[in-house]
Amino acid sequence: MPRTPSASFNPSGFVKVRGAREHNLQNVDVDIPRDALVVFTGVSGSGKSSLAFSTVYAEAQRRYFESVAPYARRLIDQVGVPDVDAIEGLPPAVALQQQRGTPSARSSVGSVTTLSSSIRMLYSRAGHYPAGQAMLYAEDFSANTPQGACSHCHGLGRVYEVNEASLVPDPSLSIRQRAIAAWPPAWQGQNLRDILVTLGYDVDVPWRDLPPQQRDWILFTDETPTVPVYAGLTPAQTREALKRKLEPSYQGTFSGARRYVLHTFMHSQSAQMRKRVGQFMLPSDCPVCAGKRLKQEALSVTFAGLDIAELSRLSLDELAALLRPVASGTGAHSDELSVEKRLAAQRIAAELLERLHALLDLGLGYLALERSTPSLSSGELQRLRLATQLNSQLFGVIYVLDEPSAGLHPADSEALYGALERLRQSGNSVFVVEHDLAIMQRADWLVDVGPVAGEGGGRILYSGPPPGLAEVAESRTRPFLFDRDPAPPRMPRKPRHWLQLEGITRNNLVELSVAVPLACFTAVTGISGSGKSSLVSQALLELVGAQLGHGPAEDQAQSLEDDALIRSEGRISGGMEHIKRLVNVDQKPIGRTPRSNLATYTGLFDHVRKLFAATEQAKALGFDAGRFSFNVAKGRCSECEGEGFVSVELLFMPSVYAPCPACHGARYNAQTLAVTWQGLSIADVLRLTVEQALEVFAEQPAVARSLRVLHDIGLGYLRLGQPATELSGGEAQRIKLATELQRQARGASLYVLDEPTNGLHPHDIDRLLLQLQRLVDGGHSVLVVEHDMRVVAQSDWVIDIGPGAGNAGGTVVASGTPRQVAGCKASRTARFIAEQLG
Repeated sequence: MPRTPSASFNPSGFVKVRGAREHNLQNVDVDIPRDALVVFTGVSGSGKSSLAFSTVYAEAQRRYFESVAPYARRLIDQVGVPDVDAIEGLPPAVALQQQRGTPSARSSVGSVTTLSSSIRMLYSRAGHYPAGQAMLYAEDFSANTPQGACSHCHGLGRVYEVNEASLVPDPSLSIRQRAIAAWPPAWQGQNLRDILVTLGYDVDVPWRDLPPQQRDWILFTDETPTVPVYAGLTPAQTREALKRKLEPSYQGTFSGARRYVLHTFMHSQSAQMRKRVGQFMLPSDCPVCAGKRLKQEALSVTFAGLDIAELSRLSLDELAALLRPVASGTGAHSDELSVEKRLAAQRIAAELLERLHALLDLGLGYLALERSTPSLSSGELQRLRLATQLNSQLFGVIYVLDEPSAGLHPADSEALYGALERLRQSGNSVFVVEHDLAIMQRADWLVDVGPVAGEGGGRILYSGPPPGLAEVAESRTRPFLFDRDPAPPRMPRKPRHWLQLEGITRNNLVELSVAVPLACFTAVTGISGSGKSSLVSQALLELVGAQLGHGPAEDQAQSLEDDALIRSEGRISGGMEHIKRLVNVDQKPIGRTPRSNLATYTGLFDHVRKLFAATEQAKALGFDAGRFSFNVAKGRCSECEGEGFVSVELLFMPSVYAPCPACHGARYNAQTLAVTWQGLSIADVLRLTVEQALEVFAEQPAVARSLRVLHDIGLGYLRLGQPATELSGGEAQRIKLATELQRQARGASLYVLDEPTNGLHPHDIDRLLLQLQRLVDGGHSVLVVEHDMRVVAQSDWVIDIGPGAGNAGGTVVASGTPRQVAGCKASRTARFIAEQLG
């Protein structure tokens, strides 16, 4: 039941914000109580995060940095100075956001929570050592230290090798036909082929017809001979040139295929190059440490019969069960130990258990210590950080959280509410940017920002206890919080065809068989960690993609520190004839630099540039469409090369970005900006919001179609030139969906979306749902992994995975219409669907 704020709400004072203008905030004044659970609400893009993070937290951080020695400030990742007149009564602040650090498998659940440090101490002080072995220090049990890492694989747990089949996938091709696929493309590959001609190798016979010793040398030699190269000559002409000792084009150095691949994989600064050569490599467990990453001396020490690598593979639930008897002094393991070691084990286990309980209470018991952080969802990562803060026992600070309910099943939410309440009861202020209605109901105070997104938002509509929001007619949050009617009844579509998956094995899914209806809107549900994403975003995408001829869906380049690539096992036994296209609409960025933006990604900018090129002004000057691209030298500003800003280096402080002094952020040179269409320069167009552009381009069908879809999906507040780096994961996902929606349908498509409602206000969810239903009405199939029960209740079919998380999940608990699944007693999702259906 929601907590009654008045019963426990007694703020010690207020954080008084005056004249906040960050992003779209409209010079707002607001008083926010301390020692309270405050929820910032409003539609996506309304200005909630601008107030909570970019203003309140940023100012708290700035004040803290003012107290740090100037030389130390350079070492800290600082945020900018917020655009605000004054903030009074502001304590220190801690932000728990959803962004990730640099993905590396060396960062794990154990390292993020610092539990691994205590585990290493446990093995050092209380482990069972082989007879005669000296005691090891805690760092000897870490694969990230020279003294702990396996010397053969350097603590990676894997070794990489290549063989002839991986380097030359098609031996019927000749070297000239690029039989050695692992060699670089373009000029560098041609260079290596030319060197072989100089060395006397036949590059025109099929690879398999070359003598084995020649093939072996070309692929595996470590020799790097430098020889004259005669570029552009035939082999016969090259032989003649060598005989006559003619002047070569240049001297070329040879590199065998294995040497090239391994060197590029380990040393190249280009993620794209590492990704390319990685596909020719064969990873396998290190033969010395068997994939456990540690030296043998560390692995020979056991605790409760397990070495430290085996213990780190236990789920947190299993680890807690193992430690409980140790902490109480009753564990069988204690009998093997001396009195000193038994006391050490008891004390370390008790401390570990105390910290583990915070994680278990937040529904994270299914995770293992060794689980790498890149494999976690943003919600899981934020809850790990939240648990760490609960154990830190700080008081008197403001915790600013960014949608802690993201990716959390309603059944797990109670633990989250309890964690937030414990932070508050410890004497802290908890400021939460949130769309979850249940958290709003439990708040002491609501700050509702809006009424709409972008320039039409940025105002404080209400600031006070939750009941008062019921009187604010302008609020988009009010109807969802106070007029909560059951979902409007709708007749689910009847499946005509089925996609049959059999024998799916991936993570906690073992030999799972499941049928997904086609030409329907299907929701896959289940508690966090039950196996939903393993089924949909991994296994299904891989298997369907392979059937349609797609390559492996590797979005990130692999480095030597990344987890080994896991492939799903299983097969598709039916239904593929009804799927012509697979569209994975994920939340990865639409680009990694400011050069990628909304207009370029959706393709509407191509049409805009053609409109400018067609003006009489442009024709007279001889300007083509390329002139109006900020990525092309002829039209862009030469000072900033089309970036629109320049980096300013500051002594003792982080670099800051300032508008380019030449173009003042316009990105283009003066000649290009002089050309106008409908009174607007090309830079003016990029500054328009989608909503503004809809009016400007109303008579231009090609541009208007893209803009209309973006508007309908709730992105009307974004600027056309908004850099990809400024977009949230949810915004990126909706831009991708809008890009798909504007395309002409090309056969029945299967759209896969993993939690598309993350970061969305209920008002925006309704708009998104309308677009997804339209896709299905058009004959396509939509499959979503989803925790929002309002969406699930509006689906045609529900596949509920569970019943629990980790090893307690991974099975199909229920499959049917929302009403059928709502009646399944074994499903932990059922009662929440039932609440929505009424």
